[in-house]
Amino acid sequence: MAVFDELSSPVNGIRVGVGGWTFAPWRNHFYPKGLVQRRELEYASRKLSAIEINSTYYGTQKPATYAKWAAETPEGFMFSVKAPMRIMQSRRLEKTGPQIEDFLGGIFSLGCRLGPIVWQFDANQRLQRDSFAEFLDLLPKQIEGCTLRHVLDVRDREFVNADYLGLLRKHDMATVFTDSPDYPSFADVTSNFVYARLMRSRNNVATGYGGEELDDWAKCVHAWANGEQPANLPYLDTGRTPQLKRDVFVFFISAAKEHNPAAAMALIERL
Repeated sequence: MAVFDELSSPVNGIRVGVGGWTFAPWRNHFYPKGLVQRRELEYASRKLSAIEINSTYYGTQKPATYAKWAAETPEGFMFSVKAPMRIMQSRRLEKTGPQIEDFLGGIFSLGCRLGPIVWQFDANQRLQRDSFAEFLDLLPKQIEGCTLRHVLDVRDREFVNADYLGLLRKHDMATVFTDSPDYPSFADVTSNFVYARLMRSRNNVATGYGGEELDDWAKCVHAWANGEQPANLPYLDTGRTPQLKRDVFVFFISAAKEHNPAAAMALIERL
């Protein structure tokens, strides 16, 4: 299989990307004119260093499909994967062990391309702390000797507090930082990696975010990677001290989606 000339590699453990790779407005803009659809992942994975797979939130794929996706991407590239909503929307979270095992068994076909796994709980869900804690106990830290990285995206503002952070630190699981005003936004670090979803790209800016905004995000991302806490972001627990160097995953998601690849590439250039 032919390889595209340019290759975007991780910078100091920092990976930047978008959500998905199949989006019609990207054709003839992000994707070169005439590029066949079956090669879009091959192309995107050489311009970006990560992609968040959102489709798995609605339905999973066969293990062979995940393996095919992995084979189309270069070494060092990673996918993050959203867990199926049927698991998080269960009335008995503590009983979802078999569903979790089945899902993780399938996506493990991504092999070394498997990055963080995102567990999204929507704003209209009212979580019970005991049940939620038992759910976290069900998430394995390893599969066949390979470490798994779990990310929690809880959108119930009443549930997100210092106790929630403490629970995730106990399990060494990350939270989602988002710059969107529609969801809880806090930059407290609860694991050895950071997961950010930037959701404010705009149609009237070619790169989604303005140049100064991207400069500021580049500084924040480098600070995260160096174990620091960027001072200009919101926190729930201001007493935490900096940690060691971390991996960082940044995704430009939703909003003016047609400009998100340009935003990601512009941030990669700054990094």
